[in-house]
Amino acid sequence: MLTVVHFAASRFYGGPERQMLGLAEHLTNWRTVFASFAEDGCCREFLKVASDRGFEAFGLVNDTPKLWAACREVRSILRRTSARMLICHGYKANLIGRIAAAQEKIPVIAVSRGWTGASFKVRRFEALDRRVLHWMDRVVCVSQAQAVKMRQAGVAADRVIVIRNAIDTRRFQCRDVGYRARLLAMFESPPRIIVGAAGRLSPEKGFDVLIRAAARVAESDRSIGFLLFGEGLLRSQLERQIAVARLQDRVKLVGFHAELDQYFPHFDILALPSFTEGLPNVVLEAFAAGVSVVATAVGGVPEVVDDGISGYLVPPGDDAALADRLVQVAGIKSLHKAMGTHGRCRVEREFSFVAQAKAYEELFFQQLGSTIEPNRSLSSNENDVFTHSGR
Repeated sequence: MLTVVHFAASRFYGGPERQMLGLAEHLTNWRTVFASFAEDGCCREFLKVASDRGFEAFGLVNDTPKLWAACREVRSILRRTSARMLICHGYKANLIGRIAAAQEKIPVIAVSRGWTGASFKVRRFEALDRRVLHWMDRVVCVSQAQAVKMRQAGVAADRVIVIRNAIDTRRFQCRDVGYRARLLAMFESPPRIIVGAAGRLSPEKGFDVLIRAAARVAESDRSIGFLLFGEGLLRSQLERQIAVARLQDRVKLVGFHAELDQYFPHFDILALPSFTEGLPNVVLEAFAAGVSVVATAVGGVPEVVDDGISGYLVPPGDDAALADRLVQVAGIKSLHKAMGTHGRCRVEREFSFVAQAKAYEELFFQQLGSTIEPNRSLSSNENDVFTHSGR
């Protein structure tokens, strides 16, 4: 069985991490290993989940600015595991992974989920990433929209392939009504309709637009409540915005919740106000839970949301349009139920991990061709340069 290594800079167990693990669990002909930059110890959550599921998982000792030392660690992991393929996730992993794979003479694939431009520092790294991606053997884009951006960035068209994100709908099969009660209890006065949102509290996610839309909604219907799940640098700013708009009773920042999967089926509507996306896992999760979606028409969102059928699409930054659509869906129970059902049927049909794994296996064997060489063993001095979190 051939080995593929996923390399990332994981700060928590989130959407990209779920995608990596879901893929690994459905690759029947490949052994999967995970590696991550330490990220000040934040990588441990993801590595522990991977290890608990039976995968080898390595946390690097070296991180920024010791990137050459980190590169040596990655090379050691590739040798120790006899890796035949390296898959990189994110700009830092792309840079080091490209060098390590070239030195070990194995193919390297980058997965591009989108660029956020969240800060000046991030924009500088993303500009570098656009250059590095030119040198990858293949670039997997999670949506057609991201593939267009990749080609516009100058990556050769024959190196770009679209393999969309997937969802395990079984995560949302348990519908404990107690979780609906918990959601309602987050409000001083329980609302009739719960609009949920989830993501990093960062500029590109557009939560300030959602709060402005909530203010518009409250003018005509204060029976609609908003719950924003997630943490981030903008929390205090968003709290002030809620207070100024006097929405404390209708809009709640509820932080990070590990049980979000159990809460999803008890949303009435999911709102996605982002300015940029690749193909958002949160939309797939909402549909898997049978929840209707009102989202901005950015990135790969229109490739998932059928406008007027499983939800509605609105322009980014347009709080008036967002508010109008939320009120429209909330006003007719049969409408948001029917939209959610349509969304669930579509993700079950088109966004399975089985289909995703098949596409990746075809890509792997295309890249390997006749380059498979006998396994190499790791020398004793290379066995001490990384930490091992797996079993």
